[in-house]
Order: sequence, then structure tokens, then C-alpha cells
Amino acid sequence: MQVPTSVVFLNLFIIASICMNNVQCEKEKSDKEERKSQKFPPCAACKILTGSFKKGLERTSRGKFEGGDSAWEEDKLGSYSRSEIRLVEIQENLCKEVKHGETQCHSLAEELEGQIEEWWFKHQDIHPDIHDYICIEKTERCCPKDHYGPNCTPCPGYPDEVCSNNGKCKGAGTRKGNGGCFCDKGYIGDICSECAPGYYESYKDEKTLLCSACHVACDGSCRGAGPKDCDKCASGWHMIEDKGCFDIDECFESDEICPGNQFCINKEGSYACLACDKACNGCTGDGPDMCIKCAEGHHRKDNMCINSDLLGRKKQENLARYLTYFGLCVAICIILQRNIYAASVIGLLVAIYISVSEYMIAHSNVQDTMANMDILGPA
Repeated sequence: MQVPTSVVFLNLFIIASICMNNVQCEKEKSDKEERKSQKFPPCAACKILTGSFKKGLERTSRGKFEGGDSAWEEDKLGSYSRSEIRLVEIQENLCKEVKHGETQCHSLAEELEGQIEEWWFKHQDIHPDIHDYICIEKTERCCPKDHYGPNCTPCPGYPDEVCSNNGKCKGAGTRKGNGGCFCDKGYIGDICSECAPGYYESYKDEKTLLCSACHVACDGSCRGAGPKDCDKCASGWHMIEDKGCFDIDECFESDEICPGNQFCINKEGSYACLACDKACNGCTGDGPDMCIKCAEGHHRKDNMCINSDLLGRKKQENLARYLTYFGLCVAICIILQRNIYAASVIGLLVAIYISVSEYMIAHSNVQDTMANMDILGPA
């Protein structure tokens, strides 16, 4: 028995969907394993571990001893908040929410288990932040904020004006880096205390420097925000004495700046070439009414280039429509000779049909594809 083609295609579609789903699942599984096995530098890895521990603290913050008399348990075993039971609950869920570097996080948790327990039972009061105790004090994997390098040297400008508050200290918070300043956009200098080329000092006091971008008309340095404050004009602008930089209108300077069947649009410091309407052979703007000449197969009517074949097609459509109406009238006359009542009813329906058709054509774009276009008029 021959199997219907539709069934074959359905089976092929199901097989292809299963294969694609399997490929997607394998890819997702591979990506997940890659994220789990990702490795971070010592300080970053320690931050991930202590961050997971802090989430465990939040998760168990409202916990208490399970079962029995909780008040008696608190009295005999001490507070749940510092209990071994709570510590075990936190450790059992360590690193489970970590998406990147989960394997490394678990390995580090095993390595530092003893030091975590030491902090939990002995040093919480003196060092309330587990990150500071584990990552900075005990393992020396990280440095305090705004310190860098093996000896945790203070960053330039520490404590209140690190990199003039306009950049970041390289290696800050880690045992790496050289303490140099990586300046924010618009700032330069060893400690980010100067404005970069293309920026000017919009505000400055003893502690703060604010650099703002020069106007787009400026090429390099400037004295203020406007085009009149430029020391030199950028390409596409020209300097007018005592007035500053003004935009060059490339479209006005040359009529042939845009190649082919395109027209020019002026922009600040530049220009753009856009394609003319398909009815045009050269134009000064967008639309069939902006043509310099009409494209082949088009002619000008009411200052607009239109498809020369459009008039002929519309005349043929009108002729076919009127012949249809004439045929209906002839049919009614033939019916009238045999049954005057049937002819009257059919005539009324035909009259309604013609009236509605003409009304819809007159109030839609079916008749005219161009505004105010007289289809039946001369070309």
C-alpha cells in the first residue's frame, strides 16, 4: 500500500524536530558544563565563595531549631543564629546557586572549611564580614577596598580621591595590579587629573574636576561647549571669524556630489545620498514630484512622473467594467420579454450593484493610483 505523501512529510518533520531538540539539549548541556568548570583568579574565587555563604546567611536568617521545645533548645543549646546546625545548613547549600565557577567554588569550600568554622565559632564579633576575615586576613587572596598588590598598597589618592575620582585603580581589592589609574572617558594623566583632547574643564575646585565633551564641530581642543569655542574646526565645518565653526552645506556647493540616480541631504559636518523615486531619472528630493526628468516608461502629468502604462491599463479596466454593466442590462431586457416581474426584481438588484460599485470606486484608490489623476482624460 502506498503511504500518503503528507504522512511522509509529517514523519520527516517530527524526526527533524527531535534531532534539532537533541542538538539544542546537547549544546545547552555543554554550555552549562563549561560555565561550571570556569576558573577565576584567587581573589575573585574567594569572593564567589563568601558571597554564596552570605546568601546562606540571608536564607537562614529567620530559622530556628526544628521540633520539640524551641525555647528549651535555645536555653540549653544556645542561639540558633550562632549554632552548628545553622552552619551545617549553610554549608550544605554552598555554591549551588553559582552559575559560573561552581566546581572551583566547591573545591575552595572544602579547602577553607576549617577556617570558615573558625570564623563562625570564634571571630564573628571581631570580624562580622566573612569576606574580610577569610579572603583578606587569613588566606591573603584579596586586599581591602582601594588597595592593590602583594602588600596591599593604597591606591593613588586614597582614601577620598582615588584617581581623582575620575578613574579606577588597577588591581584594587586584589593582590594583583600596579596601582596605576585607568581613567574614565574624557580624562587623562597619571591620576586622571586632566581633561583629554576633545574635552574641556566645565567645573573645577580643590577636590573635583569635571570634563565635558567639545562640540562636534571641534577638531581637538576647545574652550567651551559651543561651536564658537573650538580652537580648530573639524572636517565638514569652516571657521568664521568671531563666530566660530559653521556647517558646510556640501549639497549646496555641488549639484553633482551624489552619483547616479540619487539626491543629497545635508547633515552636521557631512552629507548623505539617498535614492530617487523609481519614477525619476535624477531628482532634487524624495517622491515622484521631485524628478528632474522622468524615468523610462514614465511621463510627467501635473508636475508628477507617473507610469505611462498606467493610463492604458486603467482605460482597459473601465472599458471592461462598462461592458459588464451593458451585458447585465441586455440580460434584463431579454428576461423582460418573458417575465416582467422577474425582470423588475433583477433590474433593481443590478441597479443597486452598479450604484454600490461606482460609489466604492469613487471613494477608494481603486480608480486612481495618483492623486487627482484623470484616468479618462488625455495623456
